[in-house]
Amino acid sequence: MDELFLMNNLWVMVCAVLVMLMQGGFILLEAGSTRMKNAGHIAGKTIFTIGIASLVFWAVGYGFIYGEGNLFIGLSDFFFGDFTTMFDGLAGSIDFFFQLAFAAIALTIAFGGFAERAKLSAYIVFAVLFSAFVYPIVAHWIWGDGWLAELGKQDFAGSTVVHLTGAMAALAATILLKPRLGKFNKDGSVNDLAGHNQVYTALGVLILWVGWFGFNAGSTLGVDGAFFGYVALNTQLAAAAGAVAALFIAWAILGKSDVPTMLNGALAGLVAITASCAFVAPWAAVIIGLIGGLIVFFSMKFFDKAKIDDPIFALSVHGVAGVWGTISTGFFATPELAALNGGSAGLFYGGGFSQLGVQALSVVVCGAFAFIASYVLLLVTKAIVGGLRVSEEEEILGLDLSEHGSYGYPESMPEKEEKAGA
Repeated sequence: MDELFLMNNLWVMVCAVLVMLMQGGFILLEAGSTRMKNAGHIAGKTIFTIGIASLVFWAVGYGFIYGEGNLFIGLSDFFFGDFTTMFDGLAGSIDFFFQLAFAAIALTIAFGGFAERAKLSAYIVFAVLFSAFVYPIVAHWIWGDGWLAELGKQDFAGSTVVHLTGAMAALAATILLKPRLGKFNKDGSVNDLAGHNQVYTALGVLILWVGWFGFNAGSTLGVDGAFFGYVALNTQLAAAAGAVAALFIAWAILGKSDVPTMLNGALAGLVAITASCAFVAPWAAVIIGLIGGLIVFFSMKFFDKAKIDDPIFALSVHGVAGVWGTISTGFFATPELAALNGGSAGLFYGGGFSQLGVQALSVVVCGAFAFIASYVLLLVTKAIVGGLRVSEEEEILGLDLSEHGSYGYPESMPEKEEKAGA
């Protein structure tokens, strides 16, 4: 068997594991960013999210994305299991696992909009529906030789496919679930329902940062030419610029170097470079990450003023930064890299408005589809489980106890445990 074939498959398999381990980063990020009484619930929810996403992706998701069909949906390869299948020069099973890891990340992002007030049953039903009917359709349009791919849409590792899609589902959830108790006062002022552990949040961001090299560099799908190193370089520079920019903008405006803002700035830089990491020069990666870090700060403030309660900042980090990352290739894509990876050169390299227009179109269409489809499916979920949100009493008690009967930190709130068991 060809040595390069084996090396490519080994590389992608390692990167798939890195992407899967990003779920550990999300556990720490989301648990640390929310209150202690919901920490166990959030951690456990992430694990069954992976389980449901895996089964649904195996049954229908992969087929809807990569199966033979039309420009809008795939219609074959359901219940994937043919070990002889080859895709993009990889063993089919390895490509399947790599793509599955991405689908699970999109679902985890979507669930950021559910945090601290959604029923466990709502998570379960929506996980099935989103994994079957939202993410695969957008992914087919862009990565499965769909109609946006035909137009030359550039999204190397998923600023649109993964991050914007997940964020639009999170937006639909935050609107239908309404804000957490105590988040907004009658006069419109905002209460800071601070997360319980910034150390967890920071460690979660670092794990995500490392896992992102599997996300972006792994999307080269091979080691030939070592192009994955170039993609990794752009990823690192954008994340660094995002963290630094967010730190300084918060310091300048708030008078304090706010830690959550800095952490979200790093993530925003990562999200922003995800589409363009294979299309732009390193100096452009710095600019893309820097702008991502700046806009995430203002976006977080905007959603608070709009009374949209987004506990994990999924809308800002994955949504707004995902939009910017998608658009950025229309400005910064170089002719050489566009020729290598698809699409056309960006506006700043003499490519005109053609690629920029395709990128903007993809944001509008994919964002609208993901939001509308998720909103409708959440209404279906609501009808199936009898409401999306827990009762006020259950929310005050915390989802650890009300949904699971045990507390994530059992030694910290003995009185509540005794009350729950009475």
